[in-house]
Amino acid sequence: MSVVCRKGHVHDFKILKDSKLKIHKDIKKLADAGYQGIIKLYSNSHTPVKNTKNKPLTKADKEYNANLSKQRVRIENVNRRCKIFRITKETYRGKHKNCGKTWNIVAGLVNLRYAA
Repeated sequence: MSVVCRKGHVHDFKILKDSKLKIHKDIKKLADAGYQGIIKLYSNSHTPVKNTKNKPLTKADKEYNANLSKQRVRIENVNRRCKIFRITKETYRGKHKNCGKTWNIVAGLVNLRYAA
């Protein structure tokens, strides 16, 4: 797996689209509401159903969103563990070319610490 980094404030979904990252089609992609439209890039993607003024969520939509959240919470907890490291949660001040290496090291440390 590779780490894609970008200078400045750029939304994660834009970085994903611009990177043209090849993710195997059988891997299930779980995303939050900020990734609306990811289904166009990856067919095996899941995002929450959004509520609109004219179309409130049905009971089935609410259940789907709850199940999706239960699956995504594992990933969000891993993100939290990575962001405990100060170098990943604050503005990166090193060389841009080393940003991916930094994230790989932090991910390795998190995996080492929390591997079961």
